[in-house]
Amino acid sequence: MRRWAAAVAGVVSLALAAAVVTSCGGDNTPPPLRLMSNSYSFTITPDDAPPHARQDIHVKIQILDRKTRQPIENGIGQLFASNNEGAKTWDGLAYGPEVGIYHAKINYVVAGTWAGAIRFSRDSIHPLERVDWMQEVHDERPSSTP
Repeated sequence: MRRWAAAVAGVVSLALAAAVVTSCGGDNTPPPLRLMSNSYSFTITPDDAPPHARQDIHVKIQILDRKTRQPIENGIGQLFASNNEGAKTWDGLAYGPEVGIYHAKINYVVAGTWAGAIRFSRDSIHPLERVDWMQEVHDERPSSTP
């Protein structure tokens, strides 16, 4: 009887361990940042977060109409950031190929706290709207070349 109980306990603990391992799995992508302006809903997804200094960060930005939740196509905008030492970086938003998705590449030159922002308009007739956030940038990664 004791052997049977020990075997059952072993199987149960193995099943629990497997459940814990599979539940902790999944993709290791950084969670998106969700911001809203008066007219737009932004979902900002960098390919690496938190970013490291002197590394190109590719950013995917989904932009939806805030009221209708419809994607905004062919808008105009810019992703930009600055720190308190006067360093600046920016890139224009490039549309597509996915509907409602814009792409930008940004490179933080030094580590520290950066103020990030997006200014965007659906066309040249509508006003630019802006969303802001603070971004912590880690030190530069060590070079892989000797």
